[in-house]
Amino acid sequence: MNAIRRGLGNAVVQAFLVVIGLVWMTPLAGLFLSSLRSAEDTAKGGWWTVFTSPGQLSFDNYSALLENSGITQAFWNTVLISVPTTVLVVVVAALAGYAFAWLEFPGRDTVFLVVVALLVVPVQIGLLPVAKLFGQLGLFGTIPGVVLFHVAYGLPFAVFLLRNYFAEMPKEMLEAARMDGGSEWRIFTRLVLPVGRPAIASLAIFQFLWVWNDMLVALLFADSSSQPLTVELQSQIRQFGSNVDVLAPGAFLSLVVPVVVFFAFQRHFVQGVMAGSVK
Repeated sequence: MNAIRRGLGNAVVQAFLVVIGLVWMTPLAGLFLSSLRSAEDTAKGGWWTVFTSPGQLSFDNYSALLENSGITQAFWNTVLISVPTTVLVVVVAALAGYAFAWLEFPGRDTVFLVVVALLVVPVQIGLLPVAKLFGQLGLFGTIPGVVLFHVAYGLPFAVFLLRNYFAEMPKEMLEAARMDGGSEWRIFTRLVLPVGRPAIASLAIFQFLWVWNDMLVALLFADSSSQPLTVELQSQIRQFGSNVDVLAPGAFLSLVVPVVVFFAFQRHFVQGVMAGSVK
């Protein structure tokens, strides 16, 4: 009887999760189907009408998207902003996290407290001062300027996260590596990084998604030649509110990349989230 109850309970939970997954995927499916319809079909009815009239579907909108230089350039700008930002944040945070967790140096705890205190500083407070500084340095309106801003405001949380994860590693493991003659750099690259891969992957996913979907920072720090896809789509909506045949595939492209990244690394993400609960 208990086995039957457990089986029924698992079946109910699985059915519930399937329903939640379908509900979560519905907007993405609707946007994709809308991106395959013409502007005339979109004006006549919702995307669900494709199930009764599949002849509406066509890849002509994506052909038009490739001919839209503004959106294609904005897409590559988004890649040039998101990928370097994620790499820099992960690398610097991993080095700093290891130093704060296992290296002894003067003022270590004080500096770490300052890093933690920076977590409470809203992004909006630094927008105008940093914009003024970047203008003096010639970085305002450039992709490197947007990258540096994201790196600076992403590092406090990243360092805090990785330092706490690295600090949970067994001390005996690192001492044994030092006794075997391993240098700090070798211990970091050959021991700490492999063990900390789940936390690093989780951080990379969070950082990439945040930067990819950002519009506030890019709206202020990027000019027309360096603006990412979020700003370009907002500009297209403001200027050409009726060109759904270009906006829909552009929005789907902006949405599907983070979804693909998440599902590609979801195993590491789940391991990173669950790591603290099994220690």
